[in-house]
Amino acid sequence: MHSTHFWLTRPFGERSTQLFLGVLLAAMTLVTLLHVAVPQGHPLHVNAYTVNLFGKYLSYALLAVAVDLVWGYLGILSLGHGAFFALGGYAMGMYLMRQIGDRGVYGDPVLPDFMVFLSWESLPWYWLGFDMAWFAFLMVLLVPGALALVFGFLAFRSRVTGVYLSIITQALTFALMLAFFRNEMGFGGSDGLTDFREILGFNLRSNETRLGLFLASGVALALGYVVCRAIVTSKLGRVCVATRDAEARTRFLGYRVERFQLFVFVVSAMLAGLAGALYVPQVGIINPSEFSPLFSIEIVLWVALGGRGTLYGAVIGAILVNYAKTYFTGAMPDAWLFALGGLFVLVTVFLPKGVAGLLAYRLKRRRRDDDSGATGNQNGATGGEVTP
Repeated sequence: MHSTHFWLTRPFGERSTQLFLGVLLAAMTLVTLLHVAVPQGHPLHVNAYTVNLFGKYLSYALLAVAVDLVWGYLGILSLGHGAFFALGGYAMGMYLMRQIGDRGVYGDPVLPDFMVFLSWESLPWYWLGFDMAWFAFLMVLLVPGALALVFGFLAFRSRVTGVYLSIITQALTFALMLAFFRNEMGFGGSDGLTDFREILGFNLRSNETRLGLFLASGVALALGYVVCRAIVTSKLGRVCVATRDAEARTRFLGYRVERFQLFVFVVSAMLAGLAGALYVPQVGIINPSEFSPLFSIEIVLWVALGGRGTLYGAVIGAILVNYAKTYFTGAMPDAWLFALGGLFVLVTVFLPKGVAGLLAYRLKRRRRDDDSGATGNQNGATGGEVTP
């Protein structure tokens, strides 16, 4: 019997999705209450800096979910998702720069400060429209999506797979990094875009706006998780898993594998762009370093540590690694990279399926123990023998 539920609402009936959304909602509510209701100076008060930090973690978690969608369920190890993240961030940064207006250092109502400094006479055509919020937010999704569409069409049509595809994605983000470092590109060069003032009319430096961005990041993570979960639990998701495990057999069954790969890759890129757009107003800057291939590799480490092919594991990995990064950069600034590397080695050796795999194993073991106990009690009550 076919289900009458809309495919996008199907994940809400899953216990794992309900648990994930419940934990996320509880965490967002707790942080909000501790920030708003608890007075400053109290040990339980969450200050604006911490709220801002949590918002950054949530945007990273959305990026990790996007990578897990293509790597965990499609088998595509993308080492270039940092490019989609950065493009979404630049689209948001361009909007925020246009909102400064004549309040910049040089007082030009149209040109950003760096363009005035470099003696630009007019605004480049690709900056037009970014003074409107709806256009900028649309570009946050369309620009990474368009790049993924063109790149994916060429790569998947040519049946580039495995390590070769990973290398090409890494080359893509490296090429974009070199391009955005150039001042003549019109994106601020090595300094990038910064000195943002407001978003949608709200002061970015106010505590209320920071809290709003944190909540927006949480809502975006929830929606992104539901969309990805709806994809992987649908027929499309089953074909993706079949492609990951046996691409040749899936093609033999008559499926146009490249179409499935392209669709999921574009969706993943758009989610990465959305994560970048949420990241930029919370950190206050976007520069070409976000295109760094090392950053894209770091994203893959988040997913591997959390648990590939689970979605919620990617969220756990992103938050844990970035929290550890924040802690180690303060506790041992000269050795935090070694600490992060050691953490990755330990998890890879002792937890090959990541933190999510450990949680799933313990939950399965507890259920098995409960079932064994219930069976033993039932046999003891009836006087029957326990079958080995």
